[in-house]
Amino acid sequence: MLFSGVLDLPWWGLVMVTLVLTHVSIAAVTIYLHRHQAHRALNLHPLASHFFRLWLCMTTGMVTKEWAAVHRKHHAKCETTDDPHSPRIYGINRVLWAGVFLYARETRNKATLERYGHGTPDDWLERNVYSSPAKLGLFAMGLINIILFGVVPGLLILAVQIVWIPFWAAGVINGIGHYWGYRNWSSADASTNIFPLGILIGGEELHNNHHAFGSSAKLSNRWYEFDIGWMYIRILDMLGLAQVKKVAPRPRFAEAKPVADFETLQAVMTYRYDVLAKYAKSLKTTYAEELRLLRRFAPQDARSLRGLKRWLHRDEKQLCQEERARLAEALAKSEKLSTVYTMRQELAALWERSTASREQLLKQLQDWCGRAEASGIRQLEEFSLRLRRYA
Repeated sequence: MLFSGVLDLPWWGLVMVTLVLTHVSIAAVTIYLHRHQAHRALNLHPLASHFFRLWLCMTTGMVTKEWAAVHRKHHAKCETTDDPHSPRIYGINRVLWAGVFLYARETRNKATLERYGHGTPDDWLERNVYSSPAKLGLFAMGLINIILFGVVPGLLILAVQIVWIPFWAAGVINGIGHYWGYRNWSSADASTNIFPLGILIGGEELHNNHHAFGSSAKLSNRWYEFDIGWMYIRILDMLGLAQVKKVAPRPRFAEAKPVADFETLQAVMTYRYDVLAKYAKSLKTTYAEELRLLRRFAPQDARSLRGLKRWLHRDEKQLCQEERARLAEALAKSEKLSTVYTMRQELAALWERSTASREQLLKQLQDWCGRAEASGIRQLEEFSLRLRRYA
């Protein structure tokens, strides 16, 4: 008869233990590897940092430098052929079910590790224990599981621990998180929020929020969103084991300035995702008004506008050639809607022109506001006023 373990738990007890152990691994990835190491959104006390490093070594075998480097490259090259795991490039099925192999392949790219792996731990423990090619931590975890839960249950729990992160992180987050879900922010990539309650994957379900504010320690942005990873960070903070460095900026407003100045420009750049989100509402209002008008006086043109709504708030570069052609054809039916859409592209270009000087960008912003207010389009006039109120 096989050894049944010190604890000798019933099957449901073993399931509960497995869920708790894998959730600790999820917390270690999102708090330590992701928010602390890859993005420097918070500082961790050495006690917390070493616990997470040891736990990841024993349950996943992942190396901090490799994980941080691959993830940073993903942000830097998102949705391009250099992205280590974009479903836009590799297809959703390959990333979802075989994302771990894409990750493993990129960890063998020395150029990636040298370019994006800076600032990660390089002490004796990291070099000789946590990064050991022998993966001794996994053997130690397996031995502990067998002693506590028995031979078969212990090995099964270890197997679940090993595959848990590769599936949920490398597969679901990197795959579904760039393929299906809702978007709060018009980031330049295809990132989505999979679900508003970030519990199962530690808050990483809020992936679009993360891509919009990559250096934020908090991934929830809306009142109905919950980030359990942020809750853990707040607990660690209260215990003196963590210190939050940065969260997503909240827009502040003041009395509208007669003319946009450098402070206005800086505020617009800082709150650019809020700017685009509010502009999307203006676009939708304009679209609804134009659709009602065309239905009365030009039913055929109104039919051309149907289905256009889902494309209006997206950057034109995110649309395929056929979608761009249909969008241009539909916009030609409404000069007002075409103007509002085109000026959205011009406004978004402000923070994409990295080579322009502050003076050039300010002149472009002032020119945009001037044309908006002289357009005779209520939505543009109101939005120009809003821009001049950002503080």
